[in-house]
Amino acid sequence: MTREEKNDAIKVLTGKLNDANVFYLADIDGLDAEASSNLRRNCFKSDVQLEVVKNTLLQKALEKAEGEYTELYETLRGNTSIMFSTVGNTPAKIIKDFRKKSEKPLLKGAFIEEAIFIGDEHLDALVAIKSKEELLGDIIALLQSPAKNVISALQSSGGTIAGIVKTLSEKPE
Repeated sequence: MTREEKNDAIKVLTGKLNDANVFYLADIDGLDAEASSNLRRNCFKSDVQLEVVKNTLLQKALEKAEGEYTELYETLRGNTSIMFSTVGNTPAKIIKDFRKKSEKPLLKGAFIEEAIFIGDEHLDALVAIKSKEELLGDIIALLQSPAKNVISALQSSGGTIAGIVKTLSEKPE
């Protein structure tokens, strides 16, 4: 790779890092061609972009990017792949699901909405992170619950409430 090609690769990678709210660094070393293709296919189905990157180019891109990524530098050893996603837990779910059949990929680190996680021991916690859509669904369900209870109570005892209202309206002053 020439110096110009390296600089172009760093620019492209820096742009992707600046645009990404979520990216994971994983070690996929040792996966054969079939397993690697299956992993890429799973990523594609889940709208996750997987790229194998050179550690030195990735570190230079991280240094030039707008965020603070110094904690991730220590993970840039050996084989490194970067997974870009729009949903915080999707790459973790892909890794966890893929590891049912294989020991790899290993999670090296993750950047999710300004939070950095280092090490494979965080995989289960990252899988449990809820997406924005899931959180909104939970909030809507919580907000709807009291209204549903009131409506249900009104419908089940409609006759008694109507009787109470009629009695109150006929009450002499």
